[in-house]
Amino acid sequence: MDETEPQIVIKGLDMGYGSFVLMRNLNFTVNRGDIFIIMGGSGCGKSTLMKILIGLKKPLRGQVLYGDLSFWDADPDEQERVMRRFGVLYQSGALFSSMTLAENVALPLEQYTDMSKSQISSMVSLKLALVGLAGFEEFYPSEISGGMQKRAGLARAMALDPDILFFDEPSAGLDPVSARLLDDLILELRASLGTTFVVVTHELASIFAIGNNSVYLDVDSRTMTASGDPKKLLAQSSDPKVRKFLTRGEESAHVQA
Repeated sequence: MDETEPQIVIKGLDMGYGSFVLMRNLNFTVNRGDIFIIMGGSGCGKSTLMKILIGLKKPLRGQVLYGDLSFWDADPDEQERVMRRFGVLYQSGALFSSMTLAENVALPLEQYTDMSKSQISSMVSLKLALVGLAGFEEFYPSEISGGMQKRAGLARAMALDPDILFFDEPSAGLDPVSARLLDDLILELRASLGTTFVVVTHELASIFAIGNNSVYLDVDSRTMTASGDPKKLLAQSSDPKVRKFLTRGEESAHVQA
């Protein structure tokens, strides 16, 4: 795996709602194999940027390139082909409460593949085992902890073997121990599968534990003011807002790490 190979390239991106520009002139690259962090203060547009990357919201201006394909300039069939390579873990886990974990993970396999029932069952067991939930196939979401629900959501996001996994605040609502276990799982999956991760988070412990590349969105100037490895940004950035963001609660973050 060539970790310096660009996989997502953002060029001159403006995003907003109607005439309101939330962020302007975003330019950054997500390389293959990155754990890429989208970070910034509340209201800076982290989740909006995620929606643009996964095809749910069109930018006001600019390009989102997946390889040589400009996603928002492509026709719907090409967009659908690219989106099939994505897996998405939403903030809540977004599991269907009336379905078992196995049924939740099986859903995309049933919809988008021609696999037999026995093949799907084997694949579901494999994906749940990868996230540490072997033996929990017949449990319902209400019967497991919040951390386990997140891992089950991750198993479903991984069902179609995506090239890129997108996470929206994966640690939200988790206690520090469960959050650290999820971080460890992300690192293990990147090492074993070579998957690229794009993660929206404001949690410092997670940013430093898993991130090797990032972009910082500044809510006041309405543009990005830093990009790169968060640990290098902490050591080298001269931007006071970036430094303040990366050092808030520094002592507790170091304890968790």
